[in-house]
Amino acid sequence: MRYSLSRRQLFTTLIASVLPCSVRSGEGDKSQRILRASNDALEIKGSIKTDIFSFNNLFPGPLLRFSQGDQMDVKLVNFLNQPLTLHWHGMRGDNAMDGVAPLTQNAVLANQDFSYRRLLPEPGLFCYRPSVYGHTPELMGRGLKGLLIVDEPEPLPCDLDLAIVLDSLKIDLNQIITGDFDPYFSLNSNRLQDEFTTVNGKTAPLSLGVQPGGRVRLRLANLSNAQIMILRFIGIKPFVIAIDSQPCTAFEPVRGSIPMAPGARFELMFDMPTIPASKAKVTLFSSEKGDQDVIVLDSQGSPVSHSKPISNLPLNKTLPAEIKLNNSKKIDLTLALNKDQSKPAWTINGRRSEGYSGAPLFKVKAGTPVTLGYINQAPLPVAMHVHGHAVRLLHDKDDGWEPYWRNSIIVPPLKTKHVAFVAEAPGKWALHDDILENEAAGLATWFLVE
Repeated sequence: MRYSLSRRQLFTTLIASVLPCSVRSGEGDKSQRILRASNDALEIKGSIKTDIFSFNNLFPGPLLRFSQGDQMDVKLVNFLNQPLTLHWHGMRGDNAMDGVAPLTQNAVLANQDFSYRRLLPEPGLFCYRPSVYGHTPELMGRGLKGLLIVDEPEPLPCDLDLAIVLDSLKIDLNQIITGDFDPYFSLNSNRLQDEFTTVNGKTAPLSLGVQPGGRVRLRLANLSNAQIMILRFIGIKPFVIAIDSQPCTAFEPVRGSIPMAPGARFELMFDMPTIPASKAKVTLFSSEKGDQDVIVLDSQGSPVSHSKPISNLPLNKTLPAEIKLNNSKKIDLTLALNKDQSKPAWTINGRRSEGYSGAPLFKVKAGTPVTLGYINQAPLPVAMHVHGHAVRLLHDKDDGWEPYWRNSIIVPPLKTKHVAFVAEAPGKWALHDDILENEAAGLATWFLVE
């Protein structure tokens, strides 16, 4: 992450606290980055260690940082006995580099490597992770994940630029990561496990000291396998400035909270309280356990002030100002659970999915507007994700849409949601649930843009 120092030096306590996640590429560095996947161990609680997978012996993996317009060159080296890829979550276009096996590439086998090279025309907060159908829950659940930031040419002024990976590890009664990554776990109430929240790979909460009145740019990513996180903000007035890598007109979250599905990214800006020793908190809502602090910021030291209000990031002018819904190709996906089998599975339009094999769900010519209807007939929420494109969430009762772009949309149990996008990037694109165990249990398909 990046530190933008104000007139007064930030505290050494703050720097020491965020250093484990502050790996940053040098400005103008165009050299190849290497991500080595290997077996590792992590202390969950106390001195108890559990087996994990890691990139470059870090959990989460190193923060990759570039500037808008850079050419990304990242080599994946696989030292695991598991097939791997790297999917660049949230990036539009460039189908050959999307990293979905077996759809866009063959998986990288043990002791093999693969180089991902792609232009970075859009700034934003992205993440990288494996996407190997049937294997992704374990690969992600054991630790293979990380953030990638593409900086805009003129970043918004701030005193602290803080990148946060939120995760929810599934641990058993012995406080180790469960070895069973059965994709049907969410339907099995007999499984003895707990969800252990981490922030940048450490036990929550993350505590930092920040100068009173200091302006914070908070980049949040939910990189858990399955948990939809409801985050609340206490003691501060945050403004959302970007969602899922796309800038938006700054707005205050409704009721001071944001819902984050797995893979979702939110960027917010806020000013710290001006009174010394006051606290600003980000909490994780839970109706069962009560709210849990995940980030605690303390106002410490000499105050700073900002004469200008929080401003907007430049909007992405390559995205369409309007989607012609009347001319769109309309596709409905009825999502249901088939419980008649020994292992329950998801079905799409009444048929068990073949994942990323078989025929595409639909085909369109490049430039065609597409409207997708997600009809969730299950008693569980889903988070449907269209690869390679940004989508608009349509209003439930008219033809309007929300004033921001998304990668995935949460569809509550027994509800229907619609999204629209322009299929501008040619290739084979995955369409699946970002709740990864659901994806592995059949809630996955693909479409072709010609």
